[in-house]
Amino acid sequence: KIFMNTLKYLQSNEFLLDVDLWRLFANLEELNKISLSFLKTFFETVKEHVHKSDSPMDFSSILRKFFQGDLCQTHQIYCLNYTSAVFYLENLRQREDFGIYLKQWCEQNEQCKRLHLPELLVAPLHRLTRYPLLLNNIWKRSTDDTEKGFIWSLKEKVEKSIRDLEGKVKWLDNFQKFRQLQEVIIWPQVWDRDKRFFVPECLKQSLRENSNENILSSANRLLLHEGRLTLAESTRLLDVYLFLFDDFLLITKIKRNKKKYGGSDTSLIPVCPSLTPELQSFIREGGFCTVLDQPIPLDRLILKNVDPIHVTVFSLRNAFLIQHENRYRQSIAVFLLQAQTETAKKTWMSQIETAISNYTTQHETKKSTAFCFPAESSEI
Repeated sequence: KIFMNTLKYLQSNEFLLDVDLWRLFANLEELNKISLSFLKTFFETVKEHVHKSDSPMDFSSILRKFFQGDLCQTHQIYCLNYTSAVFYLENLRQREDFGIYLKQWCEQNEQCKRLHLPELLVAPLHRLTRYPLLLNNIWKRSTDDTEKGFIWSLKEKVEKSIRDLEGKVKWLDNFQKFRQLQEVIIWPQVWDRDKRFFVPECLKQSLRENSNENILSSANRLLLHEGRLTLAESTRLLDVYLFLFDDFLLITKIKRNKKKYGGSDTSLIPVCPSLTPELQSFIREGGFCTVLDQPIPLDRLILKNVDPIHVTVFSLRNAFLIQHENRYRQSIAVFLLQAQTETAKKTWMSQIETAISNYTTQHETKKSTAFCFPAESSEI
């Protein structure tokens, strides 16, 4: 509330007017109001019982009012905005005026106890997860069977609500991550990627309409692993950044130019906090990733370990090979990759092998379900 009220005060004096209060704090005021009301009502019941020890503590009406009312719903609204708020805050902190507001106007306040805003914004999430523990403790100490049954059912509903929320938060986090990747990953046209393909200028526009960027727009796709590796080419070593998704592997070249493919400045792109620190830093430096070759579907990917003795001539260490096959099992591309350490190499190989195994299992299950015929008669 100190951070929120201070920002309101500064905005009333025409400072930081472009900072969106809702994006940063969401429904925090409403959440504070309902949470405080619940606590007051709860402790008043306890206090009344202490003064009148002969009267039993009736928690059912309190719990029914708040847990079947707006308490959990208000928490959910806040929690769903949390990832976006952290994303927004991370970008605001790059500004000098916002930094002054955080450090000099808020963090020095004794009531903040040296806590920073990110540490405080997460507190309502932790509180929501403690409600089932509270309900469970009340259930244990309840002596009335009817009340015990009601409290137990309420605890299960709150737990289900939290599970549903976790799924929504993960979906939102994944959505924001992929939206960021769409901004950073550049897909060159086929004639730019390979000079063998000649396309007259009059036909290029019609081919551009089939944009490859939509491949990352699926909300169901998952990014399993990512990181920087070195690609061995015939005459040089090339810095590459690999993205392992749950259905394909993408190899990109690292570009550090300030200007993005198309002319916009990548240093102005907000950085999603759920990306790896390495990629976040790379984006802030104005970097982007240009797709080196077509995506490699996991059912067309062959992974091979490279024995150190085979690559000593090229001064390569911690190397492994990725082979891309077409549907006729012909090799159409081969990538010799080098990790920084043996551990990193093993991690990459393990991640790829697991991804291939999971992808194969899922698709075999789908095929068996789709082509499920009745058993043949023994007379046939």
